[in-house]
Amino acid sequence: MRRGLLHSASFRFAMIYAILLAISAGALALFLWWATAGLLDRQTEAAIRSDAQNLAERWQEGGLPALIITIDDRLTQDVEDDSLYLLVDPRMRRIAGNLARWPSGVQEARVWYELPILRAGVRSLARVQRFDLPGGFHLLIGRDVQVRAELRTLLTDALGWGLLILLGMAALGAVLVRSLFRRAIAEVSATATAIAGGDLARRVRLSGRGDEFDQLAETINEMLDRIGRLMDGVRQVSNAIAHDLRTPITRARTRLEDAALHADTEEGLRAAIERGTADLDGIVAVFQALLRIAEIEAGSRRSAFAAFDAVPLLDAIAELYDVVAEERAVSLAVEAPPSLACYGDADLIQLALANLVDNAVKFSPEGGAVRIVARAQPGGAGGGGVEIAVWDQGPGIPESDRARATERFFRAESARSTPGSGLGLALVQAVAQLHGGVLRLEDAGPGLRAVLVLSAAAPNPA
Repeated sequence: MRRGLLHSASFRFAMIYAILLAISAGALALFLWWATAGLLDRQTEAAIRSDAQNLAERWQEGGLPALIITIDDRLTQDVEDDSLYLLVDPRMRRIAGNLARWPSGVQEARVWYELPILRAGVRSLARVQRFDLPGGFHLLIGRDVQVRAELRTLLTDALGWGLLILLGMAALGAVLVRSLFRRAIAEVSATATAIAGGDLARRVRLSGRGDEFDQLAETINEMLDRIGRLMDGVRQVSNAIAHDLRTPITRARTRLEDAALHADTEEGLRAAIERGTADLDGIVAVFQALLRIAEIEAGSRRSAFAAFDAVPLLDAIAELYDVVAEERAVSLAVEAPPSLACYGDADLIQLALANLVDNAVKFSPEGGAVRIVARAQPGGAGGGGVEIAVWDQGPGIPESDRARATERFFRAESARSTPGSGLGLALVQAVAQLHGGVLRLEDAGPGLRAVLVLSAAAPNPA
């Protein structure tokens, strides 16, 4: 239990709070003592030094007699009765002053002494300094600081008690801080435990204060929502894989079984095997597309990023699909400037655009038209962007389905009868995200306008 307490974050934060408060209180107490009790000592020492300077001038002006007269005058004019003077001869016999004898502890000149004295039969406390004069004479100058010492003691005691009270408050505050910290973290911990136990619907409750803990809770909840959506996506992908691959696998198995049972000739058996192999090739192509999407989303292709001209790439795609378009009586045209600077992985961008053009040609009606329109977007210090749009005149995608169109294996009702796996737009979306770009699906009235926005130059380093 002790080990757990010492290693808990709440205990460390509470101790840091208590230590900081104690240090602050101690620093405040020291400053107050220096500004009050210390000020009294400094004033006393300043008065003694001033007396010593004036008496030294009188000694230089009139010698011993002038010094004696000056000491007597000052004692007569001392209203507060706190001045102390003692002038002695070389044998330490009293000549003038209000002290009966030389204190035994005062041995060195110009050193501060604080010692008990006896004045008129009353014990008191004095702060004095010794001055050695020519001819073996000695002068003691000081002040009675009994009252100031009592005040200093009272102030010191008050500050000491105040410091103890502050330390007690620091300890109480540390307990409260630890309690508040644990209460705020307990909800996060309980939510994490529930999530780990399989309750993916659990979320961190907000206090409503809008403080840092609420901000943390909102961030965690957003993360959990994101995880929930990803888990839903995984389930949907799993279901889609099971659904979309069951048919070709079953078809391939049926054809091979039928060939094994009924094929009479080598040519018939070979034809059945080829048809089964074609079905299996389609399945392999689906998995290859999934792996490529995963590779793109993982960002492993960023090492191939470089600046390139997108116009030759668009011409190559148009040339590749021109034959397919002619077979379907679909016109294919490219509208682009002479050159178009782009930045990224040219092969991946070509793959993404090829998927868009393939969809456009596949869904365009006979006699329709497909346009590839590319233009530069103006930008600031980042170099602007490149917008490449692929237009078709097919059935398009209903607005209600566009948000899900980039999900893996999603196929709208209008595409159910068209060959495909439903992975093309998912791949294009992954390429766009890898390049920090955007894929927009818009109504072309009729048809679909798929817009891919990419960066024209490498981002500036931070």
